[in-house]
Amino acid sequence: MAILKMKRLRLMIARSQKDELLRALIRLGCVQFSELEDGVQSLESLRRAESETLSIKSDHAALLRAVELLGKYAPEKKPMLAAMPEVEGDTLLGSEGLEQALSLAGEIIAADERIRRIGAEESRERAVIESLEPWLPLDLPLDVDGTERSSVLLGSVPVKVSLDKVREALEAVTEESELFEVSADKKASYVMIVCAKETLPDIQEALRAFDFTAQSFTGMSGPARQCTALSNAALERLGREKAACEASIVEKAEHRDELKLAADRLAARLAMSEAGDLALSTEGVALMQGWVPAEKEAALEEILSGYDCAWECEDPPEEDYPEVPVSLKNNKLTNALNMVTEMYSLPAYGTVDPNPLMAPFFILFFGLMMADIGYGLIMIAAALVAMKKLKPRGSSLAFCQLLLYGGIATLAMGVLTGGFFSDVPYQLVHLINPKSTWPGLWHLFSPETDSNLVLYGSLVLGMLHLNTGMVVSAVQKVKNGDKAGALFEEGSLWILLVGGLLLAADMMIVKNSALHYAGLAVLIVGAVMLLFGAGRNAKGFGKVTAAFGCIYNTATGWFGDVLSYSRIMALMLAGGVVGKVFNTVAVMPAQSSGVNVLTMAAFVLIFVLGHAINFALNILGCYVHDLRLQCLEFFGKFYSDGGKPFRPLKFGGKYVRAKET
Repeated sequence: MAILKMKRLRLMIARSQKDELLRALIRLGCVQFSELEDGVQSLESLRRAESETLSIKSDHAALLRAVELLGKYAPEKKPMLAAMPEVEGDTLLGSEGLEQALSLAGEIIAADERIRRIGAEESRERAVIESLEPWLPLDLPLDVDGTERSSVLLGSVPVKVSLDKVREALEAVTEESELFEVSADKKASYVMIVCAKETLPDIQEALRAFDFTAQSFTGMSGPARQCTALSNAALERLGREKAACEASIVEKAEHRDELKLAADRLAARLAMSEAGDLALSTEGVALMQGWVPAEKEAALEEILSGYDCAWECEDPPEEDYPEVPVSLKNNKLTNALNMVTEMYSLPAYGTVDPNPLMAPFFILFFGLMMADIGYGLIMIAAALVAMKKLKPRGSSLAFCQLLLYGGIATLAMGVLTGGFFSDVPYQLVHLINPKSTWPGLWHLFSPETDSNLVLYGSLVLGMLHLNTGMVVSAVQKVKNGDKAGALFEEGSLWILLVGGLLLAADMMIVKNSALHYAGLAVLIVGAVMLLFGAGRNAKGFGKVTAAFGCIYNTATGWFGDVLSYSRIMALMLAGGVVGKVFNTVAVMPAQSSGVNVLTMAAFVLIFVLGHAINFALNILGCYVHDLRLQCLEFFGKFYSDGGKPFRPLKFGGKYVRAKET
């Protein structure tokens, strides 16, 4: 439940043993390699070894592409909820069948590329058929351009142009010309013009006035019907070839699992190659550097003792903290908040892990916002089923845990507010017996009838949340030697808070003049401390501006922060009201037409659809607003972000995973 302490690892190993060591370290999964320090890199005797990374990346991409293509042409039938297959680490590090898998992937990719080229060829043939359609009535070969003394011109004019006017224009040029209409459609009239060769230029000039477009059939011979038949035959041939290529891909679907295993084998090999690329070598020795959690140092020592190497682990100096990768160690409760923290930003190394502090508040706030027994049961069931069937790890496990704990909190708050799919028990009881006086499920408080209580409770929880962050901030400042900062910043605000509580108690409960003056005195002390603290590092007139800025920021900042927690009440109320509206609409058919099969079917349909929408909107809205309260209000009091994630050398396959040992 803290940020793991990291140690810098420096390693010198016999070059011949480097690859074998990387194979051992990927099984251990706790060492992150990094670039060597600048002083070491500048040594002339050191150089980088030849890398296979690009070649491995290419092969890995080919295998991933092949699996993707199999999913396209032969979709895999998988159970709805199925865990990722597990294999031994030695299997992932093996190379048996890898060459055959790469060859198979190459065949699949080549077949797909041929299918795409066939698609382009089919498009061209269809375009040819479409272009020939207006010329099907013409019996002349398309490549004819005339005889010894005559010229033939094929083309089209817009359908709005009168062909009689075209003929008149041609006769005005020469009587030795003739226009034949081949066909027409909605856009154009397709014509053939025959004229004497010597008059062709004049004929073409005359046709320009009618937007004449000459038609060219380059590479075609014979009549349009014959060319169309050839294109149709080509389409049939291409279709058969395409089907054969698709069939060849589908046939290879039986090797899908082999391709997946090969892809993940190469993923492991790629990770080791990239780690190895960070090393610098002489003829016989390789130098490497990285990070290892302090708690894993003994396990690392056990592995390194089996190799010809020299190594050391040292604590990083404080000036190197920005470079140190961050890994959070959490228990089953706080691990659920890892995804929330990582979504925002990891904490900086050497600061506080927020998860143990955030977990109870996040789960409680989420439960208060959802507050429904039915929704809580759905979340709990979904989380348990997913954890049993999928056996998730890492961020997926954190999500399932968060869903489970959020469901438990939602169920508990639903019991306190009496919500079960809003008020469906009440609606059903009064539908069956309209004279019933049953008030509905027991509840300690209701967001609808006790909205003021819920609002005040939300603000009190907000004050508790904010002050928890302030306590952490004050402790950090004291540890870092800034006791004055803790006193004049957090301390002065607490004194102001105590003074405000005393005055509130005097006005609302006790009404005692001594308490009133005591509250004023405490407020004055807190205000003086706050103003002094704001200007203690300023000079001259800067003290005045710092004081006024402090008053404004404290007043508006705290008021806005506390008021933000009213969203807890708003979301609790909104979810319950929307659910009640859907329930009211669902029972209307039965109330107007009596209880029968049709009205109950209408009830079930409206109920399921309505609550599905309400549940989806609620779970998203509550998560987002809960996240906002943590990241803005809570984290803003103490959190130092910017941590770099710890990414050790380990198995990270897409299709299979190594068995845990």
